Amino acid sequence: MSTVFARLKEVASPTIGLGAMNLSHGYGTPVPEPEALRALEAAFDMGYRHFDTATLYGATANEQLVGKALAGKRDEILLASKCGLFIDPALGKRALDGRPETLRRQCEASLERLRTDHLDLYYLHRWDKRVPIEESVGALGRLVEEGKIGAVGLSEVSAATLRRARAEYPIAAVQSEYSLWTRNPEIALIEACREADTALVAFSPLGRGFLAGAVSDPADLEESDMRRSMPRFSAENYPRNLRLLEDLRAVAKELDMTPGQLALAWLLAKGDDVIPIPGSRSVEHMRENLAAEGLRLDAATVTRLDAMMTPDRVVGGRYGEAQLAEIDTEEFAS
Repeated sequence: MSTVFARLKEVASPTIGLGAMNLSHGYGTPVPEPEALRALEAAFDMGYRHFDTATLYGATANEQLVGKALAGKRDEILLASKCGLFIDPALGKRALDGRPETLRRQCEASLERLRTDHLDLYYLHRWDKRVPIEESVGALGRLVEEGKIGAVGLSEVSAATLRRARAEYPIAAVQSEYSLWTRNPEIALIEACREADTALVAFSPLGRGFLAGAVSDPADLEESDMRRSMPRFSAENYPRNLRLLEDLRAVAKELDMTPGQLALAWLLAKGDDVIPIPGSRSVEHMRENLAAEGLRLDAATVTRLDAMMTPDRVVGGRYGEAQLAEIDTEEFAS
């Protein structure tokens, strides 16, 4: 059993976790702190026990928020954060640094912001290709040995990079975008994870709101919303992608669940080692997402959904050129 599974069992957590990023980063104006704190406290009260944040999110504001909201609850949760990517205060923009000394410094700063003496899971947010993956992972392994983190994770890496990394130190989890709308982990990553009992933590399991029907027109999104720069949400591509939702909505109606719940149930059906971490700015949506924990799909429904949003039917890449340059994941042939 992987470290992640063991910790989830220890805190009696549902499989579905909460990505806290949306409250501070990426989706327009950050949620005001009092409202964001109430949302995180409500998430804990309704049953979430796996909370995911990162140094990058909100230029460290998200870690501070999570630390403040969950103070006093540390022993009851699985707490995950990420290093390597950050907002450079001198430049006012994101930067990537995977050098061991940087990762150590970021970890120690994260612990302070999160008001804890250890993290259960600490991810290398992106592989800095100027630094051998073995060096970055080795540095994280030393943090495990010192008790500062419980386990090492990677984010947005390929199967080949995962295999290199785990030769240096065990990798408990790989975080990758995975949903009905984004199937890249199925190329090779899931197989590589299962070779070594590594959990696959699925971020953006609702397709950045697409699968939940949360975006009717990207033109209505705030100027600072990251989806505006993503090809799938472009004025040319998005109307064509919206047509893919019609069948999903029909199946959800048949099964008496929301489209978002159906998308999460599909992920849960992919294996006990797949852990979705949907994010939301809404307590109501957090509750709706968590309710998918109790939903089970039969094999015929899973097969039906598999065929519904195949990569050849999705129009546009999931990232723009700048973000594509930062990741290492396998891509489907265009």
